Amino acid sequence: MSKRRALALFWTLVICSLLAHNLYLFLGKRVQPDTNILSLLPVQKQDDVLDQAFGHMVEKTQQRVIVLVGAPTARQAAEAADAYLQITGTRPDLLEHTSPSADDAQGEWLDFFFHHRQNLLTNRQRSSLANESPQYWTNVALAALYTPVSVFPVGKWQDDPFGLFAGWMQELARETPVRMQEGRLFVSSSAYQYAVLPFTLKLPSFSIEAQRTIVPLLAEAKNAAYGVNSEAEVLTGGVILHAAAATERAAWEISLIGTGSLIGIILLIRLAFRSFRPLLFISISLAAGLLGALSVSHLVYDRIHILTLVFGASLTGVAQDYAIYFLSNRANADRSLDSGRLLRTLLPALALALATAVIGYLGMVLTPFPGLHQVALFSICGLTFAWLTVLFWFPFLVGPSTLKEKTALHLYKRSIQYWPMVGRNLKTFVFAALFSVFCLSGLLQLSANDDVRLFQMPDMTLVEEQKKISQLMGMAAPTQFFLVRDDSIEGLLQKEEALTGRLDALVDERVFDGYQAISSWIPSKERQAQNRSLVAEKLLSGNGLLKELQLHIQADDTWRKTVQDNLGRPTSWLETDRFFSMPVSEGVRHLLLETEDAGYASVVALKGVTLSNMAILAAAASELEGVQWVDRVGEISSVLGYYRQYMGKVVAISFTLVFFLLSIRFRSRSWRIITPPLLAVVGTLGILGMLGKPLHLFNMLTFMLILGFGVDYGIFLQENVLKNQQFVWLEIGLSATSTLLAFGLLSLSRTPALHDFGLTLFLGLAMVWILVPCFRMMTEDP
Repeated sequence: MSKRRALALFWTLVICSLLAHNLYLFLGKRVQPDTNILSLLPVQKQDDVLDQAFGHMVEKTQQRVIVLVGAPTARQAAEAADAYLQITGTRPDLLEHTSPSADDAQGEWLDFFFHHRQNLLTNRQRSSLANESPQYWTNVALAALYTPVSVFPVGKWQDDPFGLFAGWMQELARETPVRMQEGRLFVSSSAYQYAVLPFTLKLPSFSIEAQRTIVPLLAEAKNAAYGVNSEAEVLTGGVILHAAAATERAAWEISLIGTGSLIGIILLIRLAFRSFRPLLFISISLAAGLLGALSVSHLVYDRIHILTLVFGASLTGVAQDYAIYFLSNRANADRSLDSGRLLRTLLPALALALATAVIGYLGMVLTPFPGLHQVALFSICGLTFAWLTVLFWFPFLVGPSTLKEKTALHLYKRSIQYWPMVGRNLKTFVFAALFSVFCLSGLLQLSANDDVRLFQMPDMTLVEEQKKISQLMGMAAPTQFFLVRDDSIEGLLQKEEALTGRLDALVDERVFDGYQAISSWIPSKERQAQNRSLVAEKLLSGNGLLKELQLHIQADDTWRKTVQDNLGRPTSWLETDRFFSMPVSEGVRHLLLETEDAGYASVVALKGVTLSNMAILAAAASELEGVQWVDRVGEISSVLGYYRQYMGKVVAISFTLVFFLLSIRFRSRSWRIITPPLLAVVGTLGILGMLGKPLHLFNMLTFMLILGFGVDYGIFLQENVLKNQQFVWLEIGLSATSTLLAFGLLSLSRTPALHDFGLTLFLGLAMVWILVPCFRMMTEDP
């Protein structure tokens, strides 16, 4: 058996193994792509506490679904909510309704905190006790005495005559507008009463199985609620809804890009060869490339991201270049030339084409993005397996008489004769001047945008529903918060109190809506002692407010002594351990973090954070030791900006290195190869500036590919300075057109980053295609 035949047999076994592995993955193991946008983000070297804090905030929302069932009256809303729950209750394996009972929601608050009421004052109460007149507090006490129904009816009036404990509880209640009514949670707007239905997912929210089962179940439950009351309004919020929408959109884009590329290639092959037979050979190489890319990627990564598959769908426009190159040469070669010998003559060019493409994708490996690492591995493997298929199989599949040159593209092939060439003439100088002015005007308008939200394009209907739910329920932002740290729990609470004192002033000024903090529930022991002392001094002393109240209501000294005993009775400290062991703490447990060392950390969550007030909120932490402002979106965006600049330097270095490498082979002609992709990059930047498109990391990655493709085209023409330039120009046209179809179709993606990637590569590659023949030579340079 010849060596060539042995390699072909070996490759057959490899492809069969890849096919079997893919069948096992998708039919047996039923693997699903990853749709979690967070897995695309940079792997940053953050401290563990900060990562844990962000994880806590995200985890609290990731596995939750919040449903608000609204109607004009609470009764109608409850009836519609019952219909909703009747449907979701049929699948307890998917959803768990987690609404608390009435006792948990209010009764336990009062029982636990009432025994420590002497230790509890809000910041506003402390200020009022220190500054308000006795008449003010007398009016407060009389108002509480004559109010028929108290908001928090615990004990008698004389147990809390000045309403300090009731006011403290009301301050806590303002953290959420959700209220218990007849054993059900409700929140209201100006027109509707909404029954609040919180659910916990039993499956991961980014699981395809969860999306395929839970989202239809929620839709069915919504229809059931509408069936009970046509005036009902059902609002649904949850990560799983956004993940499902992203998965559906990605599947559509994969189908569109893959189908569009395939149709384009079929038309190209038909025009070039007037036969569909070459399409079979190209499809074989593409199938081998995709099988290899999927298998290797699954062996390296647990899951492949859905955007990797979207990007991989465009591989059809790149991997087919190797097959087209071989088939075109076979069609134009002498029939007496054996296909194996022909391949040996083509191998240097094929190897160079693969190497330059791989170098372009390797630029993605230099970024900190796991998602882009996947794209790079997927693409490199796909190209390599397609290239090896041409190398091992095509000499046997395509013989000397299999194809004939019957191209319908004669007009295009001959067009290179009339293509303008650069030289020391007026046309070149005029073009250079106009091109410079054009690029400069665009570059002056160019801006950068490193916002991480470029990675996704959310469904705006879902976004609006989520916004309305957040506003109605006063939900805290999961990505902007304060992180507080200290060696002791007492020091941690004191630092929180220093921060919340500043935040209260901002809430009063309506800069933002409010916050959640552990110290709002459990003051530090220092603050508790200060509260006791302030109550004793201002209320219980001989000339205190209680004396004024006694005189006003004309009570005897026995009454005053009884109230003094109640308010001044020694009480134990309000302890965090005791608080967190009780169900009443469930709503704020996620704010306290467990650290690996002996220290403590907590999160102060914020409500009503906007782009306009972030700078003011960040300034609230200034000069507070142990308090850190966290804007996760801003941090990740700044990392994107850093790597955009970093990749800009990599692109510049790559152009320089490639130029020196070309100089070894082409010497004085090297500038003719490197100039077209360089001008294409500059021209593309100018067009992006004129279109108002911002520059970001994906553009820089695109420029690496433009360098790879552009250098390939230049090498092909410079290698054929004295012969077959028309034939090489046809090969370049087929390659460029198919690549433009593949990557250009990414510009149809609704994901901004992929759209910009496709648009940038389309513009850059089109310019390379136009400019490359301008730098060809008809004769050797002396």
